[in-house]
Amino acid sequence: LMVWLRRTTHYLFIVVVAVNSTLLTINAGDYIFYTDWMWTSFVVFSVSQSTMLVVGAIYYMLFTGVPGTATYYATIMTIYTWVAKGAWFALGYPYDFIVVPVWIPSAMLLDLTYWATRRNKHAAIIIGGTLVGLSFPLFNMVNLLLVRDPLEVAFKYPRPTLPAYMTPIEPQVGKFYNSPVALGSGAGAVLSVPIAALGAKLNTWTYRWMAA
Repeated sequence: LMVWLRRTTHYLFIVVVAVNSTLLTINAGDYIFYTDWMWTSFVVFSVSQSTMLVVGAIYYMLFTGVPGTATYYATIMTIYTWVAKGAWFALGYPYDFIVVPVWIPSAMLLDLTYWATRRNKHAAIIIGGTLVGLSFPLFNMVNLLLVRDPLEVAFKYPRPTLPAYMTPIEPQVGKFYNSPVALGSGAGAVLSVPIAALGAKLNTWTYRWMAA
């Protein structure tokens, strides 16, 4: 029984985090994100996605001890989200209504940090976590710029049950102090490090629990 638990506990956590990242993408990144491009939407979206990526990726990477595992984890997140997009398509929304966040390049930076520091866990947490938080908003904004006019798509397919406080407003970007990428990167870099440390600690706790 304990052998079975040791093999499944880690993978169960990985699946749970990856599924949660998919739900975050749908809840934080569909209607509000495309109809309200104010900095608040992008910052909240960036922080939620970068922290969810880093906690699962570093957990999985330290579990295997193999650089490249974080990228593999990000690929799992991407595939899960692409599958979830099918549900929106079945409801009549266009397939590009939800854009899958670009997790993979940021996860590659985490893997590169772990490899370059010769599998140093603390370097992966501090340097890798910072790189994930800094890079994700940049990569994802480039991704969004390549999408077919998401603002137009969102107004064309509004949610029928949209509450009043979520009524779409005009885009408010362009000012220096209102830069969504800069604020998202700054907040992500600060918050991804302690979340990465949490992912590493969860790895240790899980081992202790299984050995008990």
